[in-house]
Amino acid sequence: MAHNSFHEFVRELFAGLGPVEIKRMFGGAGGYADGVMFLLLADDAIYLKSDDALKVELRAEGCGPFLWAPQNGPRAGELVEMGYWRLPERALDDPDEAAAWGRKALAVAKAKAKPKRKSKRV
Repeated sequence: MAHNSFHEFVRELFAGLGPVEIKRMFGGAGGYADGVMFLLLADDAIYLKSDDALKVELRAEGCGPFLWAPQNGPRAGELVEMGYWRLPERALDDPDEAAAWGRKALAVAKAKAKPKRKSKRV
């Protein structure tokens, strides 16, 4: 039940972006808007999809990256940055600020989703 209430909190926090869908994955969940994942939820923390520019902004806010330690494979035991950075603490109490950060993360997610489409260039 705790996760459901956390997921509901996340939906309400980012309501300024429109409907946010939460889908469970691995040990956490992903937050989706407009068909792309822009949030990672893990250990009751919110992480934003980030590019180099957004990482700089989030680092300036004292935030850090989500790190994952694979259990097997060539990188087993290493900490791997997954491209998601923690939402600033003060945004947890401010839906307008959370939505502003969310819009930036959603723009990054949409930009990163585009290259997957086939190019007509030869």
